[in-house]
Amino acid sequence: MNSLKTTILLASLTGFLVAFGYMFGGSQMATVALICAGVMNFIMFWFSDKIVLKMYKAQQIGPQDAPKLYAIVERLAQHARMPMPKVYVINTETPNAFATGRSPSHASVAATVGIMRLLSDEELEGVMAHELAHVKNRDTLTSTVAATLAGAITWLASMAKWGAVFGGRGGSDRNGNIWGVLAMAILAPIAAMIIQMAISRSREYAADKSGALMCGKPNALASALDRLQSGVSARPLQGGDPSTAHMFIINPFRGGAASLFSTHPPIEERTRRLRSMKV
Repeated sequence: MNSLKTTILLASLTGFLVAFGYMFGGSQMATVALICAGVMNFIMFWFSDKIVLKMYKAQQIGPQDAPKLYAIVERLAQHARMPMPKVYVINTETPNAFATGRSPSHASVAATVGIMRLLSDEELEGVMAHELAHVKNRDTLTSTVAATLAGAITWLASMAKWGAVFGGRGGSDRNGNIWGVLAMAILAPIAAMIIQMAISRSREYAADKSGALMCGKPNALASALDRLQSGVSARPLQGGDPSTAHMFIINPFRGGAASLFSTHPPIEERTRRLRSMKV
């Protein structure tokens, strides 16, 4: 069901992009918008993992560097019949974790020093199972497509506002109503962001469920989420880029707060669903 919802939302974003491009500059601009989105997707798909790992100064580790973390990831990967991902540690006390990589064969998982201090072994296993579920479900590709489509819509909206304000042919002349163009240029990025965040929240629910089934410990993952929410509230991540928040198991900058613009569902609903699972 979550996969169907995600497909519908991605299709909505794509259609929104084409329609907005057509409204702003006809079929030619709609084509340009799709090409731009495709180029952005290509770059992010192939290089986003390296970019985000470098951004957070993640250090790759082996079985001797963080034995407990490495053994948990190795055991889960074997159980799920997945290739062993690269394992990274981020030197921050903010408790969190994320996964990245374009496919299960080119994946990395990262955990902070803070999460390894805070959680029990079973809770940490639940968290890493959630991250491996993102890898197995290819959520990096889904989130990349959503982010770049939303970015392309925002770029088109900026051009539309510029054209309307300065009387360009792609603005008021083509549409006949400068206020209509301006309204669409303002509302389009907001709508695109709402759809993008809905996709992110949908994939978090799916990773919770898949991760709980992978490790067989939904209650441990639920307990981990509760403790992570308190931990992030006490120690929100300093620095970093809010645009990467969707990658983490909970928002590292503001914990479990939820809204239409949230990258993550409410922690209370996530834990409720997990605790109601039968495994």
